[in-house]
Amino acid sequence: MSSADTKVHLDHAHASKLLRRMMLIRRFEERCAELYSEQKIRGFLHLYVGEEANAVGVMEVMTAEDAVVATYREHGHALARAIPAREVMAEMFGKASGSSRGRGGSMHVFDAKRRFYGGNAIVGGGLPLAVGLALADRMQGRSRITCCFFGEGAAAEGAFHESMNLAALWKLPILFVCENNGYAMGTALARSESEPDFCRHAASYRIPAEAVDGMDVVAVERAARKAAAAIRAGEGPFFLENRTYRFRAHSMFDPELYRGKEEVAEWKKRCPIERFRDWALSAGILHHSDVSEIEASVKSEIEQAVAFAEQAPWEPAETLLQDVMTPREGVAS
Repeated sequence: MSSADTKVHLDHAHASKLLRRMMLIRRFEERCAELYSEQKIRGFLHLYVGEEANAVGVMEVMTAEDAVVATYREHGHALARAIPAREVMAEMFGKASGSSRGRGGSMHVFDAKRRFYGGNAIVGGGLPLAVGLALADRMQGRSRITCCFFGEGAAAEGAFHESMNLAALWKLPILFVCENNGYAMGTALARSESEPDFCRHAASYRIPAEAVDGMDVVAVERAARKAAAAIRAGEGPFFLENRTYRFRAHSMFDPELYRGKEEVAEWKKRCPIERFRDWALSAGILHHSDVSEIEASVKSEIEQAVAFAEQAPWEPAETLLQDVMTPREGVAS
């Protein structure tokens, strides 16, 4: 594997793209929080604020043919996958113009044509799906990757260990991305895992692994490029542990009693957007006018997405049972 396979070329165009995508995710999530308070978005809502560098950095190395499996905190993954913001927002509203026709909502954003297979509400539920997708590609002789995002809480699930084992045994083309925010739902990692170093978990299955600063989009992209190059070369699965932090509570219902405000404030000093923006400005790759233009463009796109979602139609009542499995006649429900 040559060094060219893993090098991140940070010219003006690429830096602008990284910054814009992170800003788009941040503003989308902040707007969703406002809309949730207005009861325009209902149900559960898990925000990705603070973790933007992970989705953006990893998705930079995925091709349109690669598959992506995400968690229920997946709005950022969907936007980084280039699913239009208006389609994701309409899905948040439960409208028929949403990416899942309004049936999935916040936790089940899905877009088969872009090979984005959820949005999965079950913790660790996407891991076996990723194994199945990668196995299908392997059996069909297709040269592509399945990228599977999951939180560190999923590592306590049996599906995590079963999926890692099968991926290693069958040498499947999977990029496992553990977004380790330190708390899962609301329990500190040291209280839930006897071995908090997840790279060692991967090593127990003989899967190469790397721990990454998940608050640094360039570090994430560089590590993802290295991992993807190895997988595409036929070396089997690779495991990334992205050490990140969510600035918001686990969900909009979370009283957040498990961590102090001082800790959150310290992590906010490492904000991936501000960190990358300030570095790009100081390096002369971006200028203040570029940042202002990106901010204005993102604001406009988000407001257009909200307007689209508000005006989008609800699904007609007569089609509500379409694609819903019902008991066959004569079979007890």
